[in-house]
Amino acid sequence: MKEFVISEVKAESAILVGLITETQNEAKTKEYLDELEFLADTAGAVTVKRFTQKVNGPSAVTYVGKGKLEEIKAYIEQCEDNEEPIGMVIFDDELSAKQIRNIENELKVKILDRTSLILDIFAMRAQTANAKTQVELAQYRYMLPRLQRLWTHLERQGGGSGSGGGKGSVGLRGPGETQLEMDRRIILQRITLLKQRLQEIDKQKTTQRKNRGRMIRVALVGYTNVGKSTIMNLLAKSEVFAENKLFATLDTTVRKVVVDNLPFLLADTVGFIRKLPTDLVDSFKSTLDEVREADLLVHVVDISHPDFEEQIRVVDNTLKELGCSDKPSMIIFNKIDNYHWIEKEKDDLTPATKENIPLEELERTWMARLNDNCLFISAKTKCNIETFRKTLYIRVRELHVQKYPYNDFLYPAME
Repeated sequence: MKEFVISEVKAESAILVGLITETQNEAKTKEYLDELEFLADTAGAVTVKRFTQKVNGPSAVTYVGKGKLEEIKAYIEQCEDNEEPIGMVIFDDELSAKQIRNIENELKVKILDRTSLILDIFAMRAQTANAKTQVELAQYRYMLPRLQRLWTHLERQGGGSGSGGGKGSVGLRGPGETQLEMDRRIILQRITLLKQRLQEIDKQKTTQRKNRGRMIRVALVGYTNVGKSTIMNLLAKSEVFAENKLFATLDTTVRKVVVDNLPFLLADTVGFIRKLPTDLVDSFKSTLDEVREADLLVHVVDISHPDFEEQIRVVDNTLKELGCSDKPSMIIFNKIDNYHWIEKEKDDLTPATKENIPLEELERTWMARLNDNCLFISAKTKCNIETFRKTLYIRVRELHVQKYPYNDFLYPAME
């Protein structure tokens, strides 16, 4: 009898590259690369090395300087010699077609930027026809201005004495240009088709939302991986997919929730992230319509994340772009069970940092700033969940009475 040996698929090794500039200091670059590494891990790659460079701004030719590119190349060749090949190099900013082409020619490995990595993750996570259509549209929009690099192989075929190289290589250039235009036309036609398909989805979704009855709509919003789906599962007693990965949720999930006989609709939405591609926001319009049409936004924040204040700003800015910044909202600081701080030594006279602030002090500061319009909970340990339910009931009831005043007698104030 034959024995079948199942070989383990080895994850691709990745190098991360970021810049330290006047507007992005070393600490900020480290935070961005930490997030980029988490993105790479979510996509199934293992980060083995990071490269950073202090510059005024990215090079229009190769993103990093010539010396840094040679340093990265030497490391890749060294790994190749040690039979530990590098599968890809990921850059923390969006690259132009010219930059990608030049870097690929030098490093001879797969080149990704932050945007293409996020698109890969979205393509991997998309489950429904709606999400798949939105991801495909964003991918084509990203691909369109970068088509030129797909035809660089044609350039390598010319230049010899028999081909009439130099300025006389018109015959060689023509077919490449023609094929490029054909591809561009095909992609533009596909983009038009996908837009039409999304318009049909928008109409269906709008009809579905109109048929949901007279109930207040609440949307969970926030940075990716802050625990929105876990909170959704707690409140709705549902089984929404949740894991410690970025963009675990792509499709908006809507559930009917009842707290003390008061029904309302709760939506779990796609998480936001720094440097979120504009094309992705545009493509996910129908998904984000749940945010636009919500009566109440519950902004979930991971209090244990060292840069949670920056994440709050990213979400606030994205909501502003969506035209939702003036909606009633409340902030839920989640993961208090994972919050850690370091008490300063008595003789340490250096200024305190956010790592030195106890949770109780953070609570007082934010509650004073937001007029008690925030709560500190742990969805994992269910700490303060009942207080959260009660607060949510009060807020939903207030909005319900305003919107449907004749139903006031049905939902008395919670004692």
